[in-house]
Amino acid sequence: MRVEIWSDIACPWCYVGKARFEKALAAFPHKGEVEVVHRSFELDPGRSKSDIGPVVPMIAKKYGMSEAQAQAAEDNVGAQAEAEGLTYRTRGRDHGSTFDMHRVLHLAKEHGKQGELFQIFYRANFAEERSVYTEGDERLVELAVEAGLDADTVRTVLADPNAYADAVREDEREAAELGANGVPFFVLDRKFGVSGAQPAEVFTQALTQAWGERSPLTLIDQGDAQACGPDGCEVPQR
Repeated sequence: MRVEIWSDIACPWCYVGKARFEKALAAFPHKGEVEVVHRSFELDPGRSKSDIGPVVPMIAKKYGMSEAQAQAAEDNVGAQAEAEGLTYRTRGRDHGSTFDMHRVLHLAKEHGKQGELFQIFYRANFAEERSVYTEGDERLVELAVEAGLDADTVRTVLADPNAYADAVREDEREAAELGANGVPFFVLDRKFGVSGAQPAEVFTQALTQAWGERSPLTLIDQGDAQACGPDGCEVPQR
C-alpha cells in the first residue's frame, strides 16, 4: 500500500501531522508493507528567495489579527507539537521560499533519503535558532549532507534553478487535481484522502480501511502461456 503525503517545510501542521501519522503507522500491523512517498506543496509558490520575514507579523497580516493574537496562535501550535514529542520554537522564527528545499528533496528521493531529509528540514525550520532561509544555499547543503547526500551534488542542484523544478510543479499539479487546497494532505492508495494534522487515531482508521479495501488481484490464465521466473525462462516445446 502506498501513502503519499503532500506538505511544505514552512507548514507547522505538516510538522505535527507527520508525527501523528508516523505514530499510527508504527502501530499498524502491516507497516512493513506500506510505502510512504513525500510530495511537494508550496504554501507560497513563486515567492522570491530574498523575501524573508518574521513569522508572527506574517500570521497577523494574513489572518487579520493582532500580533498578540498571532503569537497566541503560535503558542497553541507549539503546545500541540510538544505533545507529539517535537521541539517547536514559538519565538523568533522566520519564513521564506521553500522551493529550493523541495528541489533538494526530490534529489534525496532518488537516493532513498527523502524521509530523513524532510525531518531534518522540519527540525531546522521549527526547532533550531539558525535560519534555513537567511544563510543561503550552504545551509541547505549542510542539512542535506546530514541526511547522507553528497555536498557537491546538492550544490550543483541548487546552482541550477531548473533542476527538479518540473518534479516540484508536477507534485503541485497532482495535488490540485486531487482537490488538495491545503496541507498536510495524505492520500492512501489513491482511494482515500485525509486532510490536516488529524489525531493519530484518525490515521489508524484510514490505514486500516485502506488496507482492508485493497482490491485482490484477478488472474487471467489460459494455462499455456510462457513466462520467465527466478529459475529462468520456459523453453517452447515442439
